[in-house]
This record gives sequence, C-alpha cells and structure tokens, in this order.
Amino acid sequence: MKLRELLTDMPYVVETRGDLDTEIGEITSGSKDKTTRGLFFCIVGARFDAHDYAWEAVENGCVALIVEHFVDLDVPQVLVSNGRAAMSRIAMAFFGFPSRKMKMVGITGTKGKTTTTYLFKSIAEKAGMKCGIIGSTGSMVGTEHLDSKLTTPDPIDLQRTLKGMADEGVEVVCMEVSAHAIDMCRLDGMTFDVGCYTNLSQDHLDYFYTMERYFETKKRFFTEGMIRNAAVNADDETSRKILADVTVPFLTYGIAVNADVFARDIEITEEGVRFSVQMQGMNDLTVNMRMTGMFNVYNALAAASCALILGIEPERIREGLEALVSVPGRIEMLQTGTPYKVILDYSHAPDALENILKTVRQFTRNRVILLFGCGGDRDKGKRPMMGEIGGRLADYCILTSDNPRTENPMVILAAIEKGIKPTGRPYEVIENRREAIRRALEIAGDGDVVVLAGKGHETYQEIMGVKRPFNEKTIVSELLLEMQKHKGGNGVTEE
Repeated sequence: MKLRELLTDMPYVVETRGDLDTEIGEITSGSKDKTTRGLFFCIVGARFDAHDYAWEAVENGCVALIVEHFVDLDVPQVLVSNGRAAMSRIAMAFFGFPSRKMKMVGITGTKGKTTTTYLFKSIAEKAGMKCGIIGSTGSMVGTEHLDSKLTTPDPIDLQRTLKGMADEGVEVVCMEVSAHAIDMCRLDGMTFDVGCYTNLSQDHLDYFYTMERYFETKKRFFTEGMIRNAAVNADDETSRKILADVTVPFLTYGIAVNADVFARDIEITEEGVRFSVQMQGMNDLTVNMRMTGMFNVYNALAAASCALILGIEPERIREGLEALVSVPGRIEMLQTGTPYKVILDYSHAPDALENILKTVRQFTRNRVILLFGCGGDRDKGKRPMMGEIGGRLADYCILTSDNPRTENPMVILAAIEKGIKPTGRPYEVIENRREAIRRALEIAGDGDVVVLAGKGHETYQEIMGVKRPFNEKTIVSELLLEMQKHKGGNGVTEE
C-alpha cells in the first residue's frame, strides 16, 4: 500500500516531505522492530520521544515516518498535528478498516467492563452470532484466547486484532474502552454501534489527577461522535451528566431508579443470583445467573441493554446470561476441596473491594479473611481508602504486595496501614505475596472465606520493573498440596 493511500481523508496532516508513492509493507511504533518497508510513528510519550529513535527505525527497515516535527533523515516524512490520533487512523486504513465489517460494542466505566463483555459474548453466541471480545484479560473468539498487555490495545495491535476477527467471520465485537485509550486517541476514527457506560469511582488518578478529568474523558466516548447508540447505568450519579449531552438514541438500565431496563426481586446466594428483568413493552425475564453479587446484576443489565439495542431477542438474552459460569479473576471460586472457600478477584480499587466484600459477607458462614495490597506507581490516594474498607468489612486482613513495580513495597503497605489502623480490626503485614497466601490458607477454618484481591486474572507480579510469573490459581494449588503433605489440617481434604 502506498503512503499516499494511507493518508486519504486523514484530518491531521500538516505538511509532507518526500515521495508519497513510497510503498509501505508494515507499520510500527517500535524503533527496534525489524520491518520490511515499514512506516514508523514518532510518538511523544511520558518518558521517551520516539523522534529521537527514528534513525534506529530506519536502520531496521522503515522507509517513511509519521512525525510531529521533522527530523534530519532522508526518508519521506508526514508532519501531523496529533501523532497518536494519526496512528489510529492510519492503522485502520492499513488493515482495511476492519471495524466497519462488524458490529462494534464498546464498554467503558471504572468497574464491570470485563464481566460485561463476557456476558455480552455469551448472549451474542446464544443468538447465533460469532462474537469476539477485546479487553484486560486479552482477546477471544469462541474459546481461542490471545493475551494483551492493555485493556484497550494500542492502535496497531487493535486494528490487527480486529482484522483477524473480521477475517475469521466475526459478526460482532465487544471491547473494553479504557479512559486511557480515549485520552490517547487509540480509537480515533472508529464508530461503535453501541457505547455502554457502567459507573465511575476512584481509580487511575496517577494519570488523570482529578476525578473530574477522569469522568470528562470517559464522557467524550458518548459525546464526540464515536457511538451510534448508548446504554447508560441510570443508578450511577454521574450518568445524568452524560445523558444531558448525549445526542444519539439511548437506553438506561438500573435497579434503584426508573430505567428502561431494570431488575427486581433480586436474590443473592453463594451459587449465584436470581432476578427478574423488566423491559418496557416486553414480558419480564426471570434470570438465574451462576455468578453472584449485586454488581453482577448491573453487569447483566448492561450486557442485556447492549443486546437489546442490537435487536437480539429477550429469550436469547436470558439464555446467554444464564450460560456464563465465571469470568477469569472476577469473584472466581477456586476448586480447593477445603472446609473454607477461596475466592480470586481483580478488585484493585476502593469501590471494587467494597463490592466484593459486601457480596462475600452475604453468604459467609464464619470469617472473611482478606488478602490485598495496592499497585506501585499508581494512584496513591486510594491506599488508605482500601485499608479502611478492608478493616471495616473483613474480619481479618493480610496486607501484602500487589504489583509494587518500581516502588518500595513497604512504603505502599505503610500507606494502607494508615487506613486500616483506625478501624481496630486485626491484621498483619507479609510483604511476600506467596507467603501471605500461605498464611491466609493456614489460618482459615471451617466456614471461612478467603478473598485474594487485586491480581485476579493476572499471571505475573511486577517487582522493580520486572514481570515475574505469579499465577495465584497455581500458587493456591501448590500451597494446599504442601500443607496436606507436611502439616495436614487445613489442606486439601482426602477423597
């Protein structure tokens, strides 16, 4: 494909130098990537300016550059006003505008994005549609799973993934839309058939600094021409600010206030949740989900609303909601064979931690033992908040490392302690997460529930900038076998 063709209808071009008929064989934002007739995007990041490494990209096979200022290299260069947005548009063109060949559903909000995408996929498949999902647990088509480093992949990876899905006959894609992706223009030029807003709570203030900026970024998904229809959680207090400015058709969903789609007669148990879904002009749907928690009722309503907007029949919606057993790392009950339960959950923000603990409290026969930490190099303000929530809602807490990244783990734990100490709840600090999990399993007794919070689906732990293998499902199994062999008692029971 010629460079000129990639620039067709691209609004960010300021000036060009060199031969626009240069043939482009690959596109990349990594200067170390070996390419054949590559096009290199000189993106200015928080720590590095890729313009400084354009020479390396050229040495590795790039024959043209997208720049925000011209560099002293003898290759065609396209000066653009917004490098990130230009990368999104050019990636779309390079891969043949794959999102235009499928229905696109985008889920944004602080909590519930991942579970909602899985629920929607289940519904779509019951409706006979081939569905792909893209999000924090990776990308999926059917049961095939691809890992991803970001909730919303960078534009090149995203468009490559979408092309692969389109080539495989995918009819609808449901993807998580992070605030970072919106702010970094990763979706620029794309249009979603449905945009869904789940909620807003504190997270990512290390990047957005204020809740107002965090919210306004998410709001842009609904107000800047990126969606054709909207589904909005009417119970979230920030939703009215979105609905006030939305100019596309929308459905509201909720539990506590009047909504177009709402749930009533909710019964939450250890095994799942039962509720009735009411939709204007339609018969009620009685749903028996195998995932528990009030937050999963909201996730179900979000997925159902998106499905209704796309014209999926209510009965297929019910079947889809009931078919999904679990989502990786989201209130995932591990099979331990112990007299106590062990739950894996991704809750790494205050509201999410509070939700999981309130849910677990509803079916716990004895104590709730909570193990958690906070990520390093991220929003520091939530650390004492999460400590207070743990102390208030759990019976015993074990504070440990999450992903400390480049921070001193003990500094992070000390900040959490500031929140937990005033609650008077018993706790201990074990920085090594594996040993902390061992301790939680050792002290758990009949009827207790151990909640391992923060890591969820992740299979690594990042310490001093290095990602090390750390799969909590595997670790729990290993520790229980060790306990059975060497100590007995609380280990795996004999069959």
